[in-house]
Amino acid sequence: MALSDIFLKPIDRPIEGVIKADDDAHLHQEVEEYVLTNEVAKRLDEFLSAYNDYQGANGVWISGFFGCGKSHLLKILALLFDNRRIDGTRALDLFLPKLGDNTFLRADLERAVAIPSKSILFNIDQKADVISKTEMDALLAVFMKVFDEMCGYYGKQGYIAQFERDLDSRGQYSDFKRRFRERSGLTWEVGREQALLESHNIDAAYAMVTGFPPESAQGFGPGIGTLSVLDRYRDDYRVSIEDFAAKVNAHIQQQEPGFRLIFFVDEVGQYIADNVKLMTNLQTVAESLATKSRGQAWLVVTAQEDLSRVLGDAGKQQTDDFSKIQARFKTRLKLTSADVEEVIRVRLLDKNDLGRRLLDRIYDQERNNFRTLFDFADGSQSYRNFRHREHFIQSYPFIPYQFPLFQSAIQSLSMHNAFEGRHSSVGERSMLGVFQQVAVQIRDRQVGQLATFDLMYEGIRTALKTQIQQAIQRAEHQLNDAFAVQLLKALFLVKYVKEFRATARNLTVLMVDDFETDLPALRKRVEAALALLEQQTYIQRTAEEYEYLTDEEKDIEVEIKQTEVETAAVAEELGKLVFDSVIRERKIRYEENGQDYAFSRKLDDRLLGREYELTIHVISPFHEQAGQDAILRAHAMGRAELQVFMPLHERLGRDLLMYKRTE
Repeated sequence: MALSDIFLKPIDRPIEGVIKADDDAHLHQEVEEYVLTNEVAKRLDEFLSAYNDYQGANGVWISGFFGCGKSHLLKILALLFDNRRIDGTRALDLFLPKLGDNTFLRADLERAVAIPSKSILFNIDQKADVISKTEMDALLAVFMKVFDEMCGYYGKQGYIAQFERDLDSRGQYSDFKRRFRERSGLTWEVGREQALLESHNIDAAYAMVTGFPPESAQGFGPGIGTLSVLDRYRDDYRVSIEDFAAKVNAHIQQQEPGFRLIFFVDEVGQYIADNVKLMTNLQTVAESLATKSRGQAWLVVTAQEDLSRVLGDAGKQQTDDFSKIQARFKTRLKLTSADVEEVIRVRLLDKNDLGRRLLDRIYDQERNNFRTLFDFADGSQSYRNFRHREHFIQSYPFIPYQFPLFQSAIQSLSMHNAFEGRHSSVGERSMLGVFQQVAVQIRDRQVGQLATFDLMYEGIRTALKTQIQQAIQRAEHQLNDAFAVQLLKALFLVKYVKEFRATARNLTVLMVDDFETDLPALRKRVEAALALLEQQTYIQRTAEEYEYLTDEEKDIEVEIKQTEVETAAVAEELGKLVFDSVIRERKIRYEENGQDYAFSRKLDDRLLGREYELTIHVISPFHEQAGQDAILRAHAMGRAELQVFMPLHERLGRDLLMYKRTE
């Protein structure tokens, strides 16, 4: 039976790989398919307690690695608190069944949603379209922009929004829009985008509504000069964090009693990154909102790093006390690989009855082989194996180690700037998206076969920088060995994962694609592929470990291989290894008379140092007659010489030559 027949839902159904803050096209599916894991439920309980009973902390920090579901959780919370209706049904009613019999959490959530509130959900990097992070108030400008847009004003230009707000506060905004339309034939929403061209019509409409000439703008009284109304606003426009907080509070006070305004900010951690000034601005925004609105304005943000890590990085650069921001963001939701694994098992890998029966049988047949097949040796970190029958059925065709190892691979690649875009999360696929792509790729295979780790590469391929994956692209075109290319992709994924040792044994585990796999045969196949990749300079070997080479590293490796080394230099190095590291003694003691006798040291017929009566002569694989033991023995007849034959190990020569070339 094909793998595609054992899943409860079609494996290739559309699942939005990346949840976008501004995308309303898939809201029903996003809420309906959201998986509330046990861990997130606990954290959500903490947040709702803080939200329902305000104790001075008005911020929530959601952290976790790439694709772990931070944006999805943020969007769900925004929909819930906004009390949005999706296809006629409240988001809350779609969400409540996920709480099961958790009556306390259900009661807290219903109580929180009952508080009148408005959600402002946005991706901070997206909204900061033309604002440079080097500007002093970059972060504040984004917050001001989204707040103005929520109020119905023109967020792209703060001074125009202020002009609209002033008119609105005097009850003249609607009249102004009507007058402008009569004068220009355009709606104000269109006209304000062309403000430069429409300045005479704006001035005329302003004068009609207020009774004052445009140069008297902002004071609404006689002024001087001939500037247009918007010119005056632009020249005078200034905004501070305190002004912003005051405007937010003024808006809140105009709403019904107890109203709350919640800013849901996606990817704030990547936006502020290591910019201490932006970090301080975020702290001040949170603090000012708390001071002015007394728990009626909230901040919920997502970041790839937890708050302590971000603050730690900032603390290295300055000694400011960040305790204030820690106090504001007391509620912290950290998503882990265990959460993602649970989400993938529930949303993607749920099995139908027939699939469960088939896997039940496979589990009985194979469970004693799990450790042999999937446990890493050679000093690698140990990963959890299949724990029990249900865990096996839920995870198949994936193996438990693949979830945390892929997470580590993504994090480490991200740290080494492997992804396109300013941040590693821009344009990437979520882990759910990657695992779905792999499942679709192998859906026609037979039940009993497994997903190999190299398949994960395809899921992130489009997000990777071109230069870092050029070696794989070249290998796909030039190597005739498809298995070697697969192995190269696996090596790429684990390149920067420090806890994984890429030995031939461990790489064999990554390539197991069937429970019936002949491990010794697969190991030989892996070793042959590694030899080919090393020979073609796609990878390098250090002792027993193998490493993928980026283009820059490959250039260096090629240069090393092209370096000429004198044979004498290699022989000299081997002589040092043999006589200084292995045979360390300089004399031989004759026990019968207690005397020490110096001996000559010879390597491949060459004398190293002074000559003595006795000799230890080491024959290495470099000797021209290495392997011809009978001839070598004949040469030594009658001499006071101990001959030592080193095994004919081809790698010794290669490694020693490479060592000297590198040096």
